[in-house]
Amino acid sequence: MIRILFACVHNAGRSQMAAALFNQIADPSLAQAISVGTEPAAQIHPEVMSVMREVGIELGGVTPRLLTTDLASQANILVTMGCGESCPVVPGAKREDWNLPDPKGQSLERVRQIRDEIRKRVHEMVKANGWGTA
Repeated sequence: MIRILFACVHNAGRSQMAAALFNQIADPSLAQAISVGTEPAAQIHPEVMSVMREVGIELGGVTPRLLTTDLASQANILVTMGCGESCPVVPGAKREDWNLPDPKGQSLERVRQIRDEIRKRVHEMVKANGWGTA
């Protein structure tokens, strides 16, 4: 199975949306996503929880998590989410950077735009690699 790490600094917005959207559409026997951060926040941003609820994904029980050496060692692909110099490095993992704005403190409309861009990229990744459910 392929393991994808979606990473940002606080693990409270972009990476949470990406992992949840990925796991919603990918075949779990082929690929799985985990959301991590280098400096995790205490909780998911409320505006992110709200816009994800609109697409049927509940993040209320999710807690931001630290990118550990153990999690990094399990990754085949690392997708960083526009965290610049704070982005983690995972030796041996293929790396992509999705330079996306931070949704923290943004209007719901702006957070929806960010969510929809992430969803588009996730769908492209799943389709390109044949990880979709049958």
